[in-house]
Amino acid sequence: MTATILIPKNADQNSEPELPQKSENIAEIPPESEPKKVISLEEFLVRPADRMEWVDGNLVEKTGMTFKHSLAQSKLARYWGNYKDSSGQGGEVLTEILCRTSKQGRRPDVAYITPELLPQSGNFTAFSQSFPLIAEVASPEDSGEDLFAKGQEYVESGCLEVWLLFPEARLIFVNAGQRWRLFNADEVVNTQSVLAGFSVAVSELLA
Repeated sequence: MTATILIPKNADQNSEPELPQKSENIAEIPPESEPKKVISLEEFLVRPADRMEWVDGNLVEKTGMTFKHSLAQSKLARYWGNYKDSSGQGGEVLTEILCRTSKQGRRPDVAYITPELLPQSGNFTAFSQSFPLIAEVASPEDSGEDLFAKGQEYVESGCLEVWLLFPEARLIFVNAGQRWRLFNADEVVNTQSVLAGFSVAVSELLA
């Protein structure tokens, strides 16, 4: 079959017929995204990111800090710190320092480390186990169930005593390895097994 090309009368006889314009709305195939790098717990503990925890293979940022949360955290750190000095028990009180539990890489809001467990170098990026005494302060974004699960995780990872502070409700729960004890706003909370002899009124700590 012979194809016939029709040329308009006013067209240049020597000009080549125009070819159909290519559409510019052709969808481009996006390049394949790079595979997401999965960081191991060991890698994270060596080079941890600021304000991050390692939870089930994911990096989770600690957020939700409020005035009441920050106040309770700083008060407890100061009270524990003053008491370990005045009682002569020594050790150090730390805030949001990374430690390794049996499952995750956590940053407790407040932690106390005994003199016996302090590294000889006096410095570390991440503690190799749960601290002996740990406190977590609930923020509005925290789920109570998740917070108690985190506390249980600490206990199962060598922590001798965990405090959970709820500033809004003015409640403190303490677990020394067996069960949770509740301290209300009109009570005095005291350490059960670590930093022996420390006590403070719940209303004073969570004013």
